Amino acid sequence: MTETIDCAIIGGGPAGLVAALYLLRFRRSVLIADKGSSRAALIPRSHNYPGFPDGVSGEDLLARLREQVSRYGAPAIGREVLALERGVSWRVVMPDRVVLAHSVVLATGVVDRMPPVLNAEDAIRKGVLRYCPVCDGFEAREGRIAVIGDTDHAAREALFLRTYSASVDLLTERESLSEGMRARLASQGVEHVPIKPGSLRFVGDRIRGDDKHGVALQPYEIAYGALGVDPQTQLLSRLGVDLDGGCIAVDAKQQTSLPRVYAAGDVVRGLDQISVAMGEAAIAATAIHNSLREEDA
Repeated sequence: MTETIDCAIIGGGPAGLVAALYLLRFRRSVLIADKGSSRAALIPRSHNYPGFPDGVSGEDLLARLREQVSRYGAPAIGREVLALERGVSWRVVMPDRVVLAHSVVLATGVVDRMPPVLNAEDAIRKGVLRYCPVCDGFEAREGRIAVIGDTDHAAREALFLRTYSASVDLLTERESLSEGMRARLASQGVEHVPIKPGSLRFVGDRIRGDDKHGVALQPYEIAYGALGVDPQTQLLSRLGVDLDGGCIAVDAKQQTSLPRVYAAGDVVRGLDQISVAMGEAAIAATAIHNSLREEDA
């Protein structure tokens, strides 16, 4: 027989694990389906997550959350979800099993668009190539910073980082900035540097590159990729869910436009922060528990 559970949580990052923690403490049956690619795992050390004054790595935080979840019963663990099928209950299809879930929490997050940097993965692991100035701009305040991106969005990120460092350059491969943004960069001391396509590389713990004439740039201690993200909405998009700016649209209880389907974390439009994702997960899990109580009454 097909297993029936209270909630299928799709995504095993901070939002998914906190949703599982709350639901297990509510004594609900839970499945966590995870393909093992949490964005949080890439964080070398976060210093703005509450309760860790010396900072915490993404891997360590995830391990602590998994241990905490395990203390309230062992949730079922599944692999990547291939499809969601609508019915009286949600049919959750995975490579090795199918379950029926009363409700679903989508916590699939986003995928950062990788900047064109040779050995970018090594630079991420070393904390030299980053994606979140809100998370760690404070730690970059003494360094020479590059922001990599061709759009006004990237320019706004460079302006944000100017709060922390007197040396911020915007590196672009294409001439696509608006005239107004060029003026703002100049007025606030951010240098716009057109670069030779394909010249950026991670060598010797620095980001190096060449300007559009092929002249070597002074190396950067820190670089931020600012090419945007791809919200992982595919499962719900196929079902016609409402979107907001490419992310999943939710109400005050984190419920989507689909019945008994909730979303939390970076896949929802808003401030992409671990603490926010956890709060959204707590709201969603509590709403699910209360809806089940009403149905049981």
